[in-house]
Amino acid sequence: MYEKKLPFDIDCGIRIAMEVIGGKWKSCIIFELAEGPKRPSELHRLFLEANSRVIDQQLKELETCGIIEKKIYARLPPHSEYSITPAGKTLIPVVRQLEQWGNEFRPAMKKILGMEDGR
Repeated sequence: MYEKKLPFDIDCGIRIAMEVIGGKWKSCIIFELAEGPKRPSELHRLFLEANSRVIDQQLKELETCGIIEKKIYARLPPHSEYSITPAGKTLIPVVRQLEQWGNEFRPAMKKILGMEDGR
């Protein structure tokens, strides 16, 4: 993980949560892995607008926090896949609630972005 210059405030639950799921793609990764294990290439295809390096970094951070796990298959051809851990499963309701909120906020966001006329 990135080495922070300022000490991390372990006493603040919001900061802990944001450390774990804060990141443009982490919640999306958790959301997709809730459906079942996926290979890294599958995750990259799901988020085409994301840089591969960013997805790989966020996967590594989620793995470091124990939210997901990486299983490496040594058989030919060798491959790996990510799956959600029991700790990660506790985040699924949170991520689904964020999705619901986003869906409900969509009309307001369209207005903010000037997209209310269907663009």
